Amino acid sequence: MAKRPAGAADLREACLREALAVIERAGVESLSLREVARGLGVSHQAPYKHFASRDHLLAEVIRRIYDGFARHLDDRPRHDDPHADLGAIGEAYLAYAAAHPLQYRLMFATPLPDPAAHPAMMASARHAFAILNMAIDRVHGRPAAASPAGRAVPLDALYVWATVHGLASIMQASAMRTLALPASVLDAMKPHAMGRLHAAMTAPLPKDEQP
Repeated sequence: MAKRPAGAADLREACLREALAVIERAGVESLSLREVARGLGVSHQAPYKHFASRDHLLAEVIRRIYDGFARHLDDRPRHDDPHADLGAIGEAYLAYAAAHPLQYRLMFATPLPDPAAHPAMMASARHAFAILNMAIDRVHGRPAAASPAGRAVPLDALYVWATVHGLASIMQASAMRTLALPASVLDAMKPHAMGRLHAAMTAPLPKDEQP
């Protein structure tokens, strides 16, 4: 059992920690305010002083994870060259997914609480995406948003995200072990994928998307 919280602020933080522990132990489907209270050794009503529902608790857990993810991306080694900086974001993304698999799954493989009811959670998610979007904007020379190149920025951000996200997910998938691929192929998977992504992003834009 987790340590019984001493005060109101302690209880709120303890609820968030215990929620993550419940998810790690039994899956997000098992998360409830009652289960959190049981783990903390407090009354079943105590968590309701800080969280109106299970979804409010989960939304705050995920909001904090998005914030931590964004800080991790921001803490990457910075490069003057926009392409090198974009590559550093990709490496930081993969490193976060490998180091924090539970948090990674909560961000990207868990049905989120209703976005309209939890704007703070969604603001944190958008902030994390904005870091990638700004890096793509630099790659394209910061074009005017209404220009063809400017309209390509969010599309390329989604393309890069999809590629790196797919790579991170495959690297975590237990099914990879069933493919019986040589160790040399598995070792080369990440640098190969990142190299191909770099080649795609350094290629000229199609004529109809050029400034």
